[in-house]
Amino acid sequence: MTTPLTVVAALRSPRLLRTEVLGGLVVALALIPEAISFSIIAGVDPRVGLFASFTMAVSIAFLGGRPAMISAATGAVALVIAPVMREHGFDHLVATVLLAGAIQIVLALLGVVRLLRFIPRSVMVGFVNALAILVALAQLPQLVAVPWLVYPLVAAGIAIIVGLPRWTTVVPAPLVAIVALTAAVVLSGAHVPTVGDQGALPDSLPSLFWPDVPWTLETLRTIAPYALGMALVGLLESLMTAKLVDEITDTGSSRTREAWGQGGANIVTGLFGGMGGCAMIGQTMINVKVSGARTRLSTFLAGVFLLVLVVALGDLVALIPMAALVAVMLMVCVATFDWHSVRPSTLRRMPWSETAVMLVTVVVTVVTHNLAFGVVSGVLVAMVAFARRVAHLTRVTSEDGPDGARTYRVTGALFFASSNDLVHQFAYATDPDDVTIDLSGAHVWDASSVATLDAVGTRYASLGKNLTLVGLNEDSARRHARLGGRLG
Repeated sequence: MTTPLTVVAALRSPRLLRTEVLGGLVVALALIPEAISFSIIAGVDPRVGLFASFTMAVSIAFLGGRPAMISAATGAVALVIAPVMREHGFDHLVATVLLAGAIQIVLALLGVVRLLRFIPRSVMVGFVNALAILVALAQLPQLVAVPWLVYPLVAAGIAIIVGLPRWTTVVPAPLVAIVALTAAVVLSGAHVPTVGDQGALPDSLPSLFWPDVPWTLETLRTIAPYALGMALVGLLESLMTAKLVDEITDTGSSRTREAWGQGGANIVTGLFGGMGGCAMIGQTMINVKVSGARTRLSTFLAGVFLLVLVVALGDLVALIPMAALVAVMLMVCVATFDWHSVRPSTLRRMPWSETAVMLVTVVVTVVTHNLAFGVVSGVLVAMVAFARRVAHLTRVTSEDGPDGARTYRVTGALFFASSNDLVHQFAYATDPDDVTIDLSGAHVWDASSVATLDAVGTRYASLGKNLTLVGLNEDSARRHARLGGRLG
């Protein structure tokens, strides 16, 4: 694992500083239409999403655990909180964001983020592929029922992004594509959809806001389910995006700090009347993989540039053709998708259960547009597949000793899925009076296995035969001593 690049090192190096600055600028440009569209999903004014993206990016740059990761207003969060806005209004929505931030901090302090280690790699691959597909699908409205000129503009943008790095990497290719296509559209006077068509851009700075809601138990009951959903979805997407960036950059980051950092950023966002958010995999990939940024400086500058662009340079930003941003996002999808996971050679080599887990994660996430549903579904399928596979590894063999006694040797993991069949593996009626079960090659994991061993002993006892258990390791013996004969 390599040593992470620091902000101080980036500030001292003109080359690294240029990378961080330009990365932040490209991300800021890509955030504008996304924030506007997510505001529409949530049912709020576009300014709410734009200000939320600004406050999230700037706050997480100081509070977050994963350098160079971009947090802003997201579609996943917008989908969760949209019913609050629709049914109860804007003040309740902001109260929900504040409560969600507090819940995220509490979950971080409780160490819930450590549960991330139980998410298998196949779910992670499915998560990445699903988000790449969702980001691509989000571009479709900009490619349907539009002037024909949009298509050659998108193609030109893709060509610039693919071809320019072969000549120079001094300036990020996405930034060149955005500037070049904007200049072409303005100079030619072509009529194509622009950023300005997506919604009104703000003309003032965000200000402090406190929701006008009754702070009662009834209000808490109203917003708590949505706040909990927002907290869990935001943490899950942020922590898995952080894990992906860790792998890309070969550096580590603090999951706990990222969790409470997300909570703190959401509280700050709520206090400025924002809709909240979490990590964004698309913009993070632009920053880390396309632009090559590595520090918190790029994240901070993305937020600052976003505010400057929409407030001070709103008229200029409004001229950017959506085709340029669509080209950038489509190339992000191509770079994000794990193409190796769907190669025929990989699929032939991969166990069917691993492929099934990946596919379930992708399908559920894409169909529901909810990352939490997809990941939970994938984890459940992985658990069932693992239990089924491990259960089949349990074996029972027998041998007769010179004194006429019979010894059964049990190998494998004994738990609820494997121990249910164990009771049928012994010849109770024909076995001699003294029977030994050697468990030195097995491990007793749960109460189900202890109950099964009790049942085996009971059946031998009913026939007047003696059963002896030997070879229990320390953990298994402790569990058997605590539960044996006490489970009914």
